[in-house]
Amino acid sequence: MRIKEDVQFQLASQHSPPRAQWRVRSSAGGTAHTMYRHIQSWILYCTGDMSEFRKFMDDQPFLLQLAEWSLRGMAQVIMANNPISGGLILVALVMESPWQALVGTLGLLVSTLSAIVIGMDSVEVSMGLHGLNGMLVSLLIGIFSSAGDWYWWLLLPVCIAAATCTFVSGGLQPVLDLWDLPVSVFPFNTVIVLYLSCTGSANPYFPHHVPVPPGGTQGNSTQLNASQVLQGVLLGVGQIYACGELWPSVLILVAVIIFSPLLCTHAILGSGAGMLAGLSVASQHSFLYSGLCGFNGALGCMAIGGLYFSLSWKTHFLSIASALLSSYGDLALRNLLGTVGLPACSWAATLTVSLTLLLTARRNLSTYRIPTSQITTPERNLCTQKHWAGTGMESTV
Repeated sequence: MRIKEDVQFQLASQHSPPRAQWRVRSSAGGTAHTMYRHIQSWILYCTGDMSEFRKFMDDQPFLLQLAEWSLRGMAQVIMANNPISGGLILVALVMESPWQALVGTLGLLVSTLSAIVIGMDSVEVSMGLHGLNGMLVSLLIGIFSSAGDWYWWLLLPVCIAAATCTFVSGGLQPVLDLWDLPVSVFPFNTVIVLYLSCTGSANPYFPHHVPVPPGGTQGNSTQLNASQVLQGVLLGVGQIYACGELWPSVLILVAVIIFSPLLCTHAILGSGAGMLAGLSVASQHSFLYSGLCGFNGALGCMAIGGLYFSLSWKTHFLSIASALLSSYGDLALRNLLGTVGLPACSWAATLTVSLTLLLTARRNLSTYRIPTSQITTPERNLCTQKHWAGTGMESTV
């Protein structure tokens, strides 16, 4: 009798649902789903403008806040507001040249501290907006210097020029606010031209290289290296930081992707447009291969393609037009200013973007215009624009 009961129990257990196994599998599936959610939340936390992290830093010591502001300022050079992007850009600069990384970081810190001392807007300081001009002018002073690396006397004009950028920015801001225009890199372009004009190429203490016009006087071959032309498109993004090497430029592109994939797409498109502009006027191959023909186009395309305008097919084509105008303007200014031994820097992109923003008085573009004080990521701008369009209300972003 007991044997019969044991057999029936075994048969019943074989056909009963494996509850223990189901619980284990369910627990494993729940763990995997939880890990996926955690990874997704961390990715979202580390991308974009990292607004939650900025709120967390509000209660931290001043030195940690200054480090975060400085990293954001490094990324703001390429219109990204993300400290992780700034950290990657710092690594790229060290890969390119440790001396240049030191000079650029010093200029960034000096301009940021100058903004704090003279009482500039604290929100703008925390976003790194008062550090980007100081970093750019310091990088260009180091690049144009013919005294070589580790020339410590160069740190003196670097600090003075970086602080001057903050004062120029503070003076320009009330004027440009009347038309809701960003200060952008007007201070950098102004101060670097003044510095190079004051010192001159034969200065015994701060000599610098004389810029060569892209038109050049030497003969130009009609044969092009396709791989170097394509590489020049990537280098065009790196040249925003005066990086002329491939892998630092790729790392800078990764930094832009972390902030905004749309912004990175427009950076490559703009650099490619600048390359086409250089090819159309037979620029020297050295300018094409090094990316010098593309960085103004990249800046012009990025600013319009989702940053100051919500992305649509109209603003997308407008961004490409801005890239072409910035590139042709840069080639013209290089040839013009090169005759007096001065660089064109990013004057072309700055002026083109400013003029394009003034076009918002037209009704067909004003609905896409984003106020300068409310700039976020292109993706967020796009989602907000779609939300307002779906509710039938005018966007106030």
